[in-house]
Amino acid sequence: MARLVLLSGPSCVGKGPLVSALGRHHPELAARMTPLILHNSRAPRPGEVDGVDYHFAPSAEVERLVSSPGFVGGDVRGDLQALELAMIDQVLETGRDAFFEGNPFIPEMLRDAGVLDRYPTLTVFLSPLTRDEIIYLQDPARRVDLGSFVTDVMRRKLLRRTTRQKTHLSQVDLEDIERRASNAIVELREAHKHDHVLPNHDGEDSENWDAFYYPVGDAFAVLASFAALLAGESSDRVEKWEADLLK
Repeated sequence: MARLVLLSGPSCVGKGPLVSALGRHHPELAARMTPLILHNSRAPRPGEVDGVDYHFAPSAEVERLVSSPGFVGGDVRGDLQALELAMIDQVLETGRDAFFEGNPFIPEMLRDAGVLDRYPTLTVFLSPLTRDEIIYLQDPARRVDLGSFVTDVMRRKLLRRTTRQKTHLSQVDLEDIERRASNAIVELREAHKHDHVLPNHDGEDSENWDAFYYPVGDAFAVLASFAALLAGESSDRVEKWEADLLK
């Protein structure tokens, strides 16, 4: 049965490399999914293609779509994004899974609009920390501010990714990195609403995804677990988070 498959998580957590690796190493699973292409007000990143990664458009145009019937969307880390709901039905009618990969805010908007109740769904959240790591860090004896800790983890990943893409970073790049990094703790609080949480330390800054063609480390384990979930199987690596995990 065709499903709505949602893969979300903080910026730079590894969603893009995971999807690319799925296409290389599990083409039969990737071939069953058709990506949902959102409208986005930001400029394309290096390597992104209009109409493939997003429909890139001016802010005013995306804002008009957000307020139009048949669309869900809003501000996502400083960018406006909009998804046309009719696309979901169009994909599912072909017998293929409708696939969203991106930030957790769009799934939350779909949930609030009651869209997730209309279809069979599989929701997966990619996290930069495991449940046990979060519990360990939140022990009062360690005096760790989890929000600051997560921000620092994601800031380092984002800096490495952006430096690899652009070499020299502008003030705008640094401000964008800081906005995305500081948003990560907010996005982690959406994880418990997903069917499955996949911890992953190999973010988009890690060479473990493709430096050796075959993924290694966490990249290997996460790919195997995601493929298992898509195939309707279980994985020991998959976690389910309680609503009050992040205090």
